[in-house]
Amino acid sequence: MQISHNSRLAVAASTVTITGLVLTACGGSDDGTDAAGEGLLSQIESGHVTIGTKYDQVGLGLREASGEVVGFDVDVATFIVEKIAETNGWETPEIEWRETPSAQRETLIGNGEVDMIAATYSINPSRSESVNFGGPYLLTHQALLVSDDDKDIKGMEDLDGKILCSVTGSTPAQTVKEEIPGVQLQEFDTYSSCVEALRQGTIDAITTDATILNGYSAQSPGDFRVVEMKKDGKDFTDEYYGIGLAKGDDEGTAAINEALEALYEEGKFQEFLDANLDGGSGVTEATPGDLSFLES
Repeated sequence: MQISHNSRLAVAASTVTITGLVLTACGGSDDGTDAAGEGLLSQIESGHVTIGTKYDQVGLGLREASGEVVGFDVDVATFIVEKIAETNGWETPEIEWRETPSAQRETLIGNGEVDMIAATYSINPSRSESVNFGGPYLLTHQALLVSDDDKDIKGMEDLDGKILCSVTGSTPAQTVKEEIPGVQLQEFDTYSSCVEALRQGTIDAITTDATILNGYSAQSPGDFRVVEMKKDGKDFTDEYYGIGLAKGDDEGTAAINEALEALYEEGKFQEFLDANLDGGSGVTEATPGDLSFLES
């Protein structure tokens, strides 16, 4: 999908510097400062920034045995802070990574334990009430992961009578069940368990965001392929990923959005997709600063 950079929201940049410092004070603020009274840019300028990401999401945010945190979201977050630092003439900072499980993201931002989060963080109206979002920085859609040897499943309509796996309580899987009543659902606690079942042939497909499925495909080249899901010729779902930060931190949000514009213009977005997500099937650029989709 081609995105016109002229249509993106123009924003003024600010600065960045980073060294990891985990803030532990309690109680956030609605004026764009964290629990310690500092906004994102102040923290970056001071040289102490903590960034939240996933530690168990292959291709997106993964903590390796060495302790290094790698993945697409990690690369995007690193680019953002380094670009803000460069724009403002600050020294390149160090970053302290903090694991941020999905259920804890708003709490960690509100408590000031992280300064920003890049962790497959879909922007929705409920979350937008408690945090600011930079971005969105990508648009993804619900998709399927199937064995590369399986030539029968080419789309959602081919799931009738098949066994579909997702994590326990998965909304995506239930949505497919509503569309294809004949599909059989198999739930596990983790996507990695679904992947192993797919490898063993005890299930036929896995469903969740294409970003996540691309990570597993990239991890096992030649074993799996990602299948797009369409309804009436349109993508089955839209998921816009954003960078979370303290509610009311508009200055930090604007700086993030300008850095994301540079991410696209410099070709880093596709470079990071190629390196982490097998090229990023079903993943495209978004329009930083445009949250109009929340109103639809």
